[in-house]
Amino acid sequence: MHRPVGIFYAYWVHEWDVDFLPFIDKAKRLGFDLVELHAAVLAARNSDYRHRIKEKADKEGMLLSYGMGLDKEYDLSSLNEQVRQGGVEFMKKVILGVEEMGGGLISGTVHSYWPAVFPKDMNTKVPLLKQSIKSMKELAPFAVDHGVMLNVEVINRFEQFLINTCDEALAYVKEVNSPGCNILLDTFHMNIEEDSLGDAIRKAGKHLAALHLGEPNRKLPGMGRQPWGEIKKALDAINFSGPLVMEPFITQGGSIGRAVAVWRDIVTNPDMDALAEKSAAFVKANLR
Repeated sequence: MHRPVGIFYAYWVHEWDVDFLPFIDKAKRLGFDLVELHAAVLAARNSDYRHRIKEKADKEGMLLSYGMGLDKEYDLSSLNEQVRQGGVEFMKKVILGVEEMGGGLISGTVHSYWPAVFPKDMNTKVPLLKQSIKSMKELAPFAVDHGVMLNVEVINRFEQFLINTCDEALAYVKEVNSPGCNILLDTFHMNIEEDSLGDAIRKAGKHLAALHLGEPNRKLPGMGRQPWGEIKKALDAINFSGPLVMEPFITQGGSIGRAVAVWRDIVTNPDMDALAEKSAAFVKANLR
């Protein structure tokens, strides 16, 4: 089964806001089918730049997908209605920006904010969850109308608090009940939260729109102890045909290193391109 194999551009850089054009050529040269870019950064650029990215990707035969984590000022789960509504309007702008790129998947913390800490004055996340679902019920149909799908990422408890398991994500998307809202699972986060990676994938089933790949310590696929055979069997069982996007973080520094809590170089003096090329071949051989 052909599943596009991709990589998140942030693997190579330490800041979110960079020129994305060089990563299209680079990813293709290293054996990838797709490169994942930052949806919010692209939305803040002008239309000319977005069109240049799309034209470059089309010329090189590369697919594009989009990831992001909302800042707290745009928290879609906020109990402050002004903040929540501001988040909805911001996400609409992001969706329109991706529409200009031809539409597609926007995955990540599109349902709350990231990184996040549970409020000290609360002992249940139910009110926040209700606010998030309220936001998504407005955004998901809007996304569909503009050729976009929003995929709620299941994130470990140390980075977010709202949706930590596949079961919670399933309940969320079923409540939203729109083709514009589905699930992104990530093997790094699943390694922390799920009893079985294979069972989580099978549970997600038709709602699994994309899968992020990474080893338990955020190294590239093939450099650690993830049960890739189990993952492959589960993907086959649900006839998964979405993108497999590796999201490794192996060097410290900058706002990216801080956000993903990389406080040391996970790989010493890495040849970033060589590692990515080897991992792309590993994923193609083992997961599709």
